[in-house]
Formats: sequence, C-alpha cells, structure tokens
Amino acid sequence: MLAQGVGQSIPADTPHAVSVSLPTWRSCVGYEEGEEGILKKMNNGYPRFFIDKCVTSFAATLIERYGTLDEWAIILPSHAVAVRCASFIQQHLATLDPDTKTRTIDLLPRTDPGNGNAQGARRVSPMVSVVIYPKRHSALAKSFWQHTGEGVSSRRAELCHRAFNDGFLAPRTNDNQTDGSPGHSTSQKSMKGPLRYQKARLADGPEEHVRTRADSLEEERRQNTDDSVLFVEERYGRNLDLSRASQAKVAIRRRIAGALTADVDLNDMKDTGRTEIGIRQVSGFSEEDVYLYPSGMSSIFNTHRIMMASRGALKSICFGFPYIDTLKILEKWGPGCLFYGNGSAEDLDDLEKRCKEGEKYLALFCEFPGNPLLKCPDLARIRALADRFNFAVVVDETIGNFLNIHVMPHADVVVSSLTKVFSGDSNVMGGSSILNPRSRYYHLLKKTMETEYEDNYWAEDALFMERNSRDFVSRIARINVNAEAICNILQASKYGQYMKEVYYPKYSPTRPFYEEYRSPTGGYGGLLSVTFGTSAEAIAFYDGLETAKGPSLGTNFTLSSPYTLLAHYNELAWAAKYGVDADLVRMSVGLEDTNELCSVTERALTAVGRVNEM
Repeated sequence: MLAQGVGQSIPADTPHAVSVSLPTWRSCVGYEEGEEGILKKMNNGYPRFFIDKCVTSFAATLIERYGTLDEWAIILPSHAVAVRCASFIQQHLATLDPDTKTRTIDLLPRTDPGNGNAQGARRVSPMVSVVIYPKRHSALAKSFWQHTGEGVSSRRAELCHRAFNDGFLAPRTNDNQTDGSPGHSTSQKSMKGPLRYQKARLADGPEEHVRTRADSLEEERRQNTDDSVLFVEERYGRNLDLSRASQAKVAIRRRIAGALTADVDLNDMKDTGRTEIGIRQVSGFSEEDVYLYPSGMSSIFNTHRIMMASRGALKSICFGFPYIDTLKILEKWGPGCLFYGNGSAEDLDDLEKRCKEGEKYLALFCEFPGNPLLKCPDLARIRALADRFNFAVVVDETIGNFLNIHVMPHADVVVSSLTKVFSGDSNVMGGSSILNPRSRYYHLLKKTMETEYEDNYWAEDALFMERNSRDFVSRIARINVNAEAICNILQASKYGQYMKEVYYPKYSPTRPFYEEYRSPTGGYGGLLSVTFGTSAEAIAFYDGLETAKGPSLGTNFTLSSPYTLLAHYNELAWAAKYGVDADLVRMSVGLEDTNELCSVTERALTAVGRVNEM
C-alpha cells in the first residue's frame, strides 16, 4: 500500500496502466507546472491527459513516413472520428490561423492479391486513421484528444504500430484499396501468407523485440483455426484469443444491463432477452440498449453528439459541479451550455424560470453523485422539469454505480466510465452509454444510433475489461464497507478539529436525494473527499497517506490525489466559487483490509496534528 516513486505506473510495472504515481504534494505541483525533472520521470499517466508512449512512438513513425519536421499526428480509431478531429482543428483556427491545413490518412489492412492475411486483419480490425497537422497547434489537437476521449488506446497503437512496420497496414487509396504506392510515400514490403512461415524481423528501431507464444495455444487449436486469423493473433495478439472479443463485449453489455452479475467465464454465459423489470428498475431494458465506447468521456461526447443529431443543435445544461471535460464538451461542441455549478434548488428555480420564458434546451447533464463533492442533484424535480419543458436527462453514474443506486428510471440516457470501479484493475479504458426504453426520446435516439454509432472499442481492451469486471459485484460490497469505515475515522478523530469538511454521500446535505435512489442492498460508494483548515494541514495529510497516489479512481487499491490541484490547476479560483477547495484531498477507497485502511488514515491524521504542534 506504500506510495511509489514519482512517475512510476500504478499499479507498478503494469503495461497500459491508467494511473501514475505522484506521491507528494510537491510532485503534483511540479507535474502541473511542467517541471522538467518531474516530467522526465513520467513513465505514463492518465491516458486522456498524458498520451501514452506507445501512441507517441507510432505518431513519430507516421510523421517520419508521411509528414515533415514541422508536423505532428493524432491517431484515431476511425475515419469518422478523424473527420471530427480535423473539423475541430480547422474551426478553431479559422480566424487565428486560416491558412492551417490538415491531412487525414486511413491505414487499413493490405488487400493486395499477394497478401494472404486480409481475413485475419478483418477479424482483428488493426486499422487507424491519422490526422496530420502543424506541430505549433499541438495543444489544440491534444484538447480534442482529452475532451472527447476518442483517441486510440495504447494497446491498439502498439499493435497497429507493429503491423504498420511489418507492411501489414497501408493507406487507403482513392478506390478504397490499400497499397504501398509512391503516391502514399509508403515503403512497406508485401507479405505472403501467415508470418510464422517467414523469418522477418518484428520492427525497426527501438520497437524491435521478439514476441513469444503462450504454451496454452496448443496444436489442436492451430489445426482448427484459419491460418490468417492465427497470423494476427500470434503476431500481434499478446497471447489473447482475439476472436473472443465480440463475446467479451456481449458479456460487458450484459453486466452493465444487470443481466450478468455472476463471476463466470465467457463460455458459461446464458442468453438474455428484454426484461419485465430487473436490476435497472426499467421494464423492457436489455443489453441491446447498451453501447460501448473507448472511454467514459467518449460515451459522454457521443451521447451529446447523438442528442444533437436527433433533436437539433440546442443549448445543453450542465447541472452541478462536473468532471471538467464534461463541461468542456458541452461548451465547445454545439451552441453552448448553461452551467449551474452549485446544483442547488435555487439553480432549478432559475432553470424553471428560463423555460417558462421560452428558452429551449437539448439535455441536462449531471453526475450522481458528483465528483469531487459527492453531492446529488434532485433528480425527481429535474425529471419533472424535463418532461414539462421537453429536454432530455443524461446521468453519469460512474461514482455511484448501478449496484448502489438506481437512477435509470429518471434518466433518458445513463453514461459511465468503465475505466473506474467496473474494471478496478487500472489497466484498461472503457465507457458505456445506455438508453432507457421508457424514455420519450428512445425511438428517436435508437434510430440515430443505427446510423451514427461506431463500435470503436478495441478488441484487446474489451477482453481485459471483461475479465476485470467479472467480480464487480463482490468488489463493490467490500469497497462500500471500507469507504464508510474511513469516513467514520475522519469524523471521529481527535484531529477532526483541523478538518473543514468530509464529503461523502452519507454525510452530505443532499443525502435524501441519494437515499431516494439507493438500492435495497446498496452502500454509499468508494469515493470521499476531505478539506482542512490550512494548506499545510492538507499537504501533511496527503504526504502522510501510505496509499497509492495519482489520478483516476475506482481502483481495487486505495488511490489518493489532491484532486483540485490536478484537475483545475489553472482555474483554482473558478473552482473555489463552487465550493471546490484548492487543497481538497480525494480518496478512492479499495479492497484492502478494513483495519489497515483505518490505521493508514489515522497515521495521516497524526501527521496533520504534528503540523499544529510546531
């Protein structure tokens, strides 16, 4: 449970980890200030904020092949996403830098007659689209990556990079074929049949190393599997049966729908249909109403996009203090956003007044409960206003999760970041959006989804997510117990005099709203925040916590962070206007022994006490 060194992955030595160690308050400030000594130590970071080295390495290769020294590349999972990214860049530079040009390249599996691997490529879909832009506008391109969550995952980038180096991926030509013609500045060599019959090297340069096969892939499987499929799995599959990815996605969707709650293998799943009423408390709901995305933010971005495509470009409402990128999406895409940062009854009064005066809105977006103040909105009143004035309600249930709360009956769409507690292992990204079949907008949204939805969730990520989420139910129960125990310590400590506030749904003034939607067996979740009287006390508490420390939440291990510092470093005064203290410390509680977690908390509080004894 002890903190790791600056810049080490969390968990330690974990490929594709989604958190990074920032073990002291000083290291967090150094990271936000861009101090070279801190940044040099960063092996990884939260993938939407710190673009993984697998991605940047692939981007460098692509620029070497297709770009110039003054350009850089953003790598995306599909042509449609690339078009949205290029449009975003062009629109924001229309007046500032009107001569800016971008180029889009789609890299697809080679389909020339001499290549016997096209079938395997289609099975695994190793394809990406690339937007090349002037390097001087990298900050703008990165904002698309961060806000939308639409960038390629590190696993996808790693596999596609190898496939590209081996000549297995080539640019799309005008006739939608792929080749290595000079017009595309490619130099990939044609490959004849599955690679295990060749003696080619894996890659050039620093990416070169040999990949081995697991003993579990025995001769019987080889004899019963198409050579071209085995080519992709053996060459790039990291010992995973990628052909099971679609089955894994079904399992994930069933788990989210509440139809698969047991810890079972994919082979043991049973078919499910639409339910009369189930764990989601909505009749007629099934896995067919669950849509998967590469990240939680991607699910929010695309829900907003689908809403606009269905109902027109109207202003949205952001109700309550949100995770920062939700607000950025609503502000930067579409006609804008009405922001109610306090999420209060007075805010709803103002909204009702505006609606009565004729203002029209697309949808209200809220979290239940919110991050990091753990406040809950009055969903019943919001639902009533939405029905009366014809706007949709989108609820982010990431923090509460559907085992603790049932918000779907009052929402038109429910979104969630699967990266967090649904996965728990901090090694894969994912998101979901689910449609309420009882919503007045259901058929409209469903029809739009038929033409607008893309399954860009990478096969290998889906396999990891499915495996990680099998014990989701049992983990939630333990996390609930541990978080409540820590809150009790914070409330009862003799050092409580130094604390300004403990934020947790059980102790929140908005607890009645939480209780209204708490499931019969649900708890209050694993996230809590605490503030102190002085910055020195907050720093002492954070530095004294013997837990993993870094961005993200919902991990199987306790993970702490100075949340406001990391999420709002350049807008601390703005956050403070909505009650989000600059020195707030957030704890995402894990599965450790309850007594040990309580002891860890008490020792950190003792460090706070020592500050005041000096």
